Amino acid sequence: MKRQSELFSVRSIAAFVIAIVTAASPVPSRAEGIVAHDARGQDITITDPSRIVAIGGAVTEILYALGLENRIAGVDSTSVYPAAAFKKPNVGYMRQLSSEGVLGLNPSVILAMQGSGPKETMDVLQAAKVPLVLVPETYSGQGILDKISLVGHVLGADVRAACLSAAVAKDLDQLKALRAKVTKPRRVMFVMSLVNGRAMAAGGHTAADEIIKLSGGVNAVTDYEGYKPINDEAIVAAKPDVVLSIDRGKDSLSADAIYQHPAFALTPVVANKSFISMEGLYLLGFGPRTAAAARDLSIRLYPALAPEADKFIPVAPTIDCLK
Repeated sequence: MKRQSELFSVRSIAAFVIAIVTAASPVPSRAEGIVAHDARGQDITITDPSRIVAIGGAVTEILYALGLENRIAGVDSTSVYPAAAFKKPNVGYMRQLSSEGVLGLNPSVILAMQGSGPKETMDVLQAAKVPLVLVPETYSGQGILDKISLVGHVLGADVRAACLSAAVAKDLDQLKALRAKVTKPRRVMFVMSLVNGRAMAAGGHTAADEIIKLSGGVNAVTDYEGYKPINDEAIVAAKPDVVLSIDRGKDSLSADAIYQHPAFALTPVVANKSFISMEGLYLLGFGPRTAAAARDLSIRLYPALAPEADKFIPVAPTIDCLK
């Protein structure tokens, strides 16, 4: 009964949002074109949203969640979810694109996450006749909702996007309630890699920084923004309770590498054997599953919260917005 009531609540919210979208923002006809305001602050007109090259794992994930996968002509290498995305033609890593590889798929629109590159390639794509829409990359709950709204609008699927946004909003509310149960936040250091014994750690204004906060933790690195190498003295001074990293197959950072590191040996990380690794797109993608990822991280940071976390049933990953 509880599951049914939660779904009913989400559907009610979705119905309300859909009513507003339908009344206030009718989808333009194909002849008139759909006008989208993108991350560059530009208004882009899309007259044919039938063949999409999706650049960025979150963009691809949203397209599948909206039931628009049949329009995807190609994806980039960060598009690892769902598994069906692997069957699509691949244009390579989102920051190392070639204009020939993208345009060679004959797209009618290119949807690319902000930060895609290199600049020379993006300049060529912007100058091409194919509409290029840059999707804003903002690491927050609202940023996820904005991504969904823009992707849906570009493809004339505002109603479906409103449905998915309502489900994500519900999950974020559940996450907020779970986070409120944390009484003693743990200090978390996100380490991307160890190169010659030096840790590449995440500071402020990063996906790692925000997912740590969403899960009820505190980023142990506060004196810089972005991802930078951090020296041993800074590691000891940061006093992390936990090291967080991402699973990258054979290139993954291992718990043993952290536990054997001389600087981490002087922190609670080694004393408590606290190392967490999670799949990269799930943890840092800031797509429809982010609230679920933050819940999973919260459970690993605070095992005592598991009974409360069991009450948090993510809606967005399973909701059907096609009906």
